Amino acid sequence: MADWNMERKHPLKVDPVPNVIIKRGPLRSFLVTKPSEDLSSLRSVTSSKEKFLVAFLLVFAAAVRLHNISLPSSVVFDEHRIGNSVSHYLKKTFLADFNPPLVSMLYSGVASIFGYDGSFSFFHIGVEYPSNVPYIAMRFFSATLGILSVLVLYLTLRVSGVKIAVAAICTVCFVIENSFVTLSRYALLEGPFLFFIACAVYFFRKSELYLPNSCKANKSLIASSIALGFAVSSKWAGLFTIAWAGVIVLWRLWFMIGDLSRPIGPSIKYMVFQITCLLSIPAFIYILVFFIHIKTLSLNGTSSSFFPAEFRTSLENNNVLKETVAEVGVGSAVSLNHIGTVGGYLHSHLHNYPAGSMQQQITLYPHIDQNNKWVIELADHPNENITSFQNLTDGTIIRLRHLRNSCRLHSHDHKPPVSQKADWQKEVSCYGYDDFDGDINDDWIIEIDKKRSAPGPAQERIRAIETKFRLKHYLTGCYLFSHYEKLPEWGFGQQEVTCAYFAREDLTSWYIEENDNEAPLPNPEKVSYAKMGFWQKFIAIHKFISSAGDSLDLSYVYSSEPKTWPFMLRGIDFWNEKNKEVYFLGNAVLWWSVTGFICMFIAGVAIELLAWKLGTKILQDAYIINFHYQVMQYLLGFALHYVPFYFMKHNLFLYDYIPAYYFGILAFGHALDLISTYLFNKKSHIGYVIVIIFMLACFYFFYDHSPLIYASEWTSGLCKRSKWLGSWDFYCNSFFPTYSHYE
Repeated sequence: MADWNMERKHPLKVDPVPNVIIKRGPLRSFLVTKPSEDLSSLRSVTSSKEKFLVAFLLVFAAAVRLHNISLPSSVVFDEHRIGNSVSHYLKKTFLADFNPPLVSMLYSGVASIFGYDGSFSFFHIGVEYPSNVPYIAMRFFSATLGILSVLVLYLTLRVSGVKIAVAAICTVCFVIENSFVTLSRYALLEGPFLFFIACAVYFFRKSELYLPNSCKANKSLIASSIALGFAVSSKWAGLFTIAWAGVIVLWRLWFMIGDLSRPIGPSIKYMVFQITCLLSIPAFIYILVFFIHIKTLSLNGTSSSFFPAEFRTSLENNNVLKETVAEVGVGSAVSLNHIGTVGGYLHSHLHNYPAGSMQQQITLYPHIDQNNKWVIELADHPNENITSFQNLTDGTIIRLRHLRNSCRLHSHDHKPPVSQKADWQKEVSCYGYDDFDGDINDDWIIEIDKKRSAPGPAQERIRAIETKFRLKHYLTGCYLFSHYEKLPEWGFGQQEVTCAYFAREDLTSWYIEENDNEAPLPNPEKVSYAKMGFWQKFIAIHKFISSAGDSLDLSYVYSSEPKTWPFMLRGIDFWNEKNKEVYFLGNAVLWWSVTGFICMFIAGVAIELLAWKLGTKILQDAYIINFHYQVMQYLLGFALHYVPFYFMKHNLFLYDYIPAYYFGILAFGHALDLISTYLFNKKSHIGYVIVIIFMLACFYFFYDHSPLIYASEWTSGLCKRSKWLGSWDFYCNSFFPTYSHYE
């Protein structure tokens, strides 16, 4: 058994760091990785004194998180988005969101328990809640998970070897971390998401305390996998946590293989079992959540217009065309639907481009409208009266005349109105008038896409719905194209249509939906959309989520760049009404300390590696080894939850840093442990005094900035003095100059 330097008469001073056991093998020394039988009990809450301490932490967290939770009594920040999701669930109306639906489903469950019927429209931030909206219950649910996150953080510090007293002090700092308090007090996505991540980290680290493949280790691993499933079902950033756990499994395997007292085969088998759990269980939960989501939202809604007609067909009360004539011919009045985006139908209206040719606009419009109708003409016989039916085959040269305005689909040597810098695109307009035959710039060649078209006759001639085709401009050789670029206000925010020389095939692919033939067919065959099954819907929803950042304008004044997050150069204005404000801001004392510690640790490791290269012995002490082992795991989690945001193009916000920051706090807890018990080993009370002073500094910042959390009364003078950085842009002038003015 390892030699434990512990004081059993003082449970709060138990030393959970074992001595490192290194044995000599036939060819080399090796590290024994088998955990001691006492390890789990020494790193778990077992004594009555520690249980009392944990109870105190929970009561303290409840007092902080639940204080005046009913205020403000109006919509705060993203509560309007969560609230709209809740209303859709309770009315069973289909909703297209940009994140997985678990958190919205949980809030919906809470709201339904309290009798909410989904009748309130969460218009925007600041709208007062009516009495029938259980917003307090929804906030209470979020705050409860926030309180439990406090417990989970304490337990995580304990299972990773932090002493009881230091773990408690670090947990207090977490309780009064302004950013976590703010996120957990309101009905937002991030509070539950962080709780699931915290649970996943705790149970995963706990599995390390037991023998590999033991019942207790497997239970903890499965619990971690379930929490990972909940995390990734709440926000795609949960994938970063799964990646972290997978990398740690490989890390553990590396040490196990190096342990000559362990056979390699069982170690590899256990690694395979761990990876299987960490992937399969979250995947099952993720799919199950979407299955419930799809089954619940069975009614057609406004957001369903962003999905293919095959998707909308399965929704109740949909407005999808039930059936149409299959064969499309010369003289047919048709609507053309774009395949590669969710933009909708080829559309034109009586408004011109403000620049370029200044001819009539061509756009994509997502709703059924008479301006979506086009008459198909042969290029060499425009305006011809059709007396007999003539199919359209591959290579047919056609013109498309707008049914309502008589202009024709046209392209020429003008730059597009929005994509002006793209030399590979040309403007597409609607040009012409009644009795005008058009010109060669109106000519388009049909190219049937046999890979995407239905098998059979749809591959030989144009058939509604079944045939997918491209339209190649006869004169220039470019293809009718659309993408996620939106026209500005003069184009009513509709999707841009251009003619492209180089583009993805799906962005130049079209099909005909509505079809009215001028020349009647005897007993015309009818076709309709096939309803999507679950897997097809699952894929369609994920295509929408992945493209949502490109297809919608998500610009926001409080977005920020990842490089600024560790320094907390600014926060986010969540709510500002009635001379009060809710402003998302971290506790600068803890926030900047975590950032400073990460930089110091990286520099320290670099110096240690250099010293090791020069022959100096390093990592000889059990405390230092445990410190490096634990901190490197948590900083790996920090990096995996932070670095990927540098490669994301859509707008980002300071709260996206919160999962990485959580890992940083766990790592910093070990720094406090090292300060309090190792650096001042002979005079440990000095180390504890330093840690307590740090905690008091955190409390001072929390108390000083608490009006920005609780939307409580504050004076403009105190507000201005609280701005530690000039870039913190909460509105001090919105507060009264004295407290008496609030009366």
